Amino acid sequence: MVQLFGRSLETDSVTRLQWLAIVLVFVTGLIHIVAGILEGRIPVSLAGIGFFGAIGVFLFGYRRPLLYILGVVYTAIQLPLWYVVKAGEYSTLGYVDKTVQVGLVLLLLYLYWHSRRSRLSPDSSVA
Repeated sequence: MVQLFGRSLETDSVTRLQWLAIVLVFVTGLIHIVAGILEGRIPVSLAGIGFFGAIGVFLFGYRRPLLYILGVVYTAIQLPLWYVVKAGEYSTLGYVDKTVQVGLVLLLLYLYWHSRRSRLSPDSSVA
């Protein structure tokens, strides 16, 4: 059995919305790794690796509400950075990535809000 931080892999507790967030994180992570390699920009690839690391930590069930907030900040910072760094050299792949990231930020905010609400009301569940 795989363990991290004294926890085992917890995929049974992952809801459909959380799986959607994982897919969005995977997509943006993959785009960053590929774009970083193709453009020769190591920091972009490292950002992609960061996304994959977050998936791993999330699947071990480690402080998921905290990961939602960190994910919002980590992803939201990349939106204006892309706009400034690319400065007119925007690509279709970049637009796809930023669309995925905006959706991810909104979904993570919802998941965080719902996790806070469910701590107060044990009757609620995420779809």
